[in-house]
Amino acid sequence: MKSSKKIIIAIDGYSSTGKSTLAKHLAKEIGYVYVDTGAMYRAVTLYAMNHGFIDEGHFDRQELIANLDQINLHFKFNADLGYSEVFLNGKNVEKQIRSMAVSNMVSKVASISEIREKLVEQQHEIAKDKGIVMDGRDIGTVVFPDAELKIFMTASAEQRAGRRYKEMIDDGVEISYESVLENVNSRDLLDTTRSDSPLVKAADAIEIDNSDLNVQQTFEKAMALVVEALNK
Repeated sequence: MKSSKKIIIAIDGYSSTGKSTLAKHLAKEIGYVYVDTGAMYRAVTLYAMNHGFIDEGHFDRQELIANLDQINLHFKFNADLGYSEVFLNGKNVEKQIRSMAVSNMVSKVASISEIREKLVEQQHEIAKDKGIVMDGRDIGTVVFPDAELKIFMTASAEQRAGRRYKEMIDDGVEISYESVLENVNSRDLLDTTRSDSPLVKAADAIEIDNSDLNVQQTFEKAMALVVEALNK
């Protein structure tokens, strides 16, 4: 299905609810641009880790803020994958940013107001002509409060940890389910309690709980909402 009508589709929700998978699928189906805002925050986190600004023991927020003008992010479409990958200062970091090490740090980095402000500016620029599907934590509440369609994704922590654990095991990562569940719970706490743009469901967002839905069922449910929005 290709639509000539251009709207903004904002997908927010908890970590490991399949937001990115759903957003990619929807964008491909209707011929829209897909923007993974989570990848942007992960890329900044990777930069901070590579430059010694953050690790398990410390976080030099001011030094990271002072170096924000050294961080150049852009997305490049990969025809083989069918979606865009994130580049950090000219280097494809799509695989590196999905590591558990980055996952453990990204919520701390994303809580910094100066970083959120910089990335939101980039997100507005990307979406100036609409026709995009964007996923993250505050897309429908802060980045695009007037988005024509807002979807909020949720699922039980146990289900989300199980999915993330399977993905990592399939990728050859040696990790325990318990540590993945701990990461999911800690990220939930940080995402929902941070002072700047906490994770909340927008008043006009439509919730999809996919605890008991597979990828295809989740897509079909969301696609019905997209069709309705495009026909308004």
